[in-house]
Amino acid sequence: MKILIVQESDWIKRGPHNTHHLFERLSEKGHEIRVIDYEINWKSNKQHELLPKRMEVKDYHKIRDHAKITVIRPPILHITPFNYVSLLYTHRREIKKQLREFKPDIVVGLGLLNGDIAVRECHKLHIPFVYIILDTIHTLVPEPVFQYIAKSIEQKNYRRSDLIISVNKLLKDYTIKMGADPARSIVLPHGIEVSRFVKGSEDRQKIRSKYGFTDQDTVLFFMGFLYPFSGLIEAATDLKDHLTRYPNIKLFIIGEGPAYNELDKIRKVIPNNLTLLPWQPYPEIPSIISASDICILPSKINDTMKDIVPIKILEYMAARKPVILTKLPGVMAEFGNESGILYIDKPDDVLEKAVEIVKNGSMERLQSQAFTSVEQKDWDLIYLTFEKILADTKQT
Repeated sequence: MKILIVQESDWIKRGPHNTHHLFERLSEKGHEIRVIDYEINWKSNKQHELLPKRMEVKDYHKIRDHAKITVIRPPILHITPFNYVSLLYTHRREIKKQLREFKPDIVVGLGLLNGDIAVRECHKLHIPFVYIILDTIHTLVPEPVFQYIAKSIEQKNYRRSDLIISVNKLLKDYTIKMGADPARSIVLPHGIEVSRFVKGSEDRQKIRSKYGFTDQDTVLFFMGFLYPFSGLIEAATDLKDHLTRYPNIKLFIIGEGPAYNELDKIRKVIPNNLTLLPWQPYPEIPSIISASDICILPSKINDTMKDIVPIKILEYMAARKPVILTKLPGVMAEFGNESGILYIDKPDDVLEKAVEIVKNGSMERLQSQAFTSVEQKDWDLIYLTFEKILADTKQT
C-alpha cells in the first residue's frame, strides 16, 4: 500500500507515538509511507526564520532501523495567528501535490486543519480517509480563543471520515459524542516493545551513577512534553518547599515544552534533587527509565488528559516500574486498580505517595503487577491487526 499521513505535530522531534511504531513496521514490510507534518514547537526556536523553506527528509526512522519514511514539512509563517492561515495554503498545496503524484491508496489523518483539507480532497478522488485519535484534538490548540473553532472542525472531520481508530474506549466514546458514526469507529490500543524495556534494566546502575543517584535515593521519573498542566511544577515546588521531609526523593524529568523554564528555575534551587534534561534519543530511553524507582504522571485532570492513555505509561510498566498518576478516567478504565498503578487526587500528592510505597514495602509487588499488565501488549501483534484494518478499508 501507499499511505499518506497528515498531522499537525513534529514527526521527527516528537514521540515516538504509537503512529511511529505502527507505520515504521508497515514501512519495513514494504509499504510506502509519506508524512506531511508541522513544526509544532517553532515558537521555542528563537532563531526561526519568518518563512522557512519546504523540508523533505527521506528514509527517516525513529525506532525501526530498516524503516524508510519520507517526511515532508511545508513552510508556514512563523507569526501567530498567521501560522494557521499560511498552513491552510501551504498544506493544501502539498496535500494536492501528494495526492496527484504519490497517488496514495489510503490517507491517514492526525491533525485538524490539514485533516479537514485532506478528508475533503480524498472525497473528491474517492480515496479512503482514516482518522487515528490519540487525544481530544481541539483541546491541544494552545490559544484558547481558537479552541471553539477547532472543536467545530474536529466534529466535521469525524463525520466525514471513512474509519476512526481510537486508542482506547473512552476516546472512541468521545468521538461518537462528537459526531462520529459508531459503525465506522473502532478501538486499537497502544502497544509496547516489551523486550526493549526489559533489556534496559541491564544499565540501571550505570545510569544511576551517571546522574548521581545513590542506593538511598528514590528516583521519580517523567518523560514527555512538558505541558503547563502536567503537574510537574507542582511536584517540583512541593519538593523544593519540603526538602527536609523528602531529602532522598529525586525528580528526574526529560522533555521540552512550556513548563521547562519554570522547572529549570526550581532545578537551580535544588540541583541535587531535580535533574532536568531535554529530549533524549529513543534507543537510550529504556536504560534511562531503568535508573528510576517509580514513574509519575501527576497531570491535572482536564479535557486534554481525562480520556487518554499516554503510551509512556505502558513503557514505564514494561520496565517494571510502579506508576503514580492522577485519577485520569481513561487510564483507570484501561488498567483498573491491580496493575501497578497508584492513583492520586492532585499533583501535590505524588511525593507523599512515593514515600508510602517505599515505607510499606509494596515496591516489589507493584513492579510485578505493572509488568504483568502489559507483557501481552506487543506491537508486533497489534501491527498485524492494524495492517489488516488498513487493507480492508482500502478495499471498501
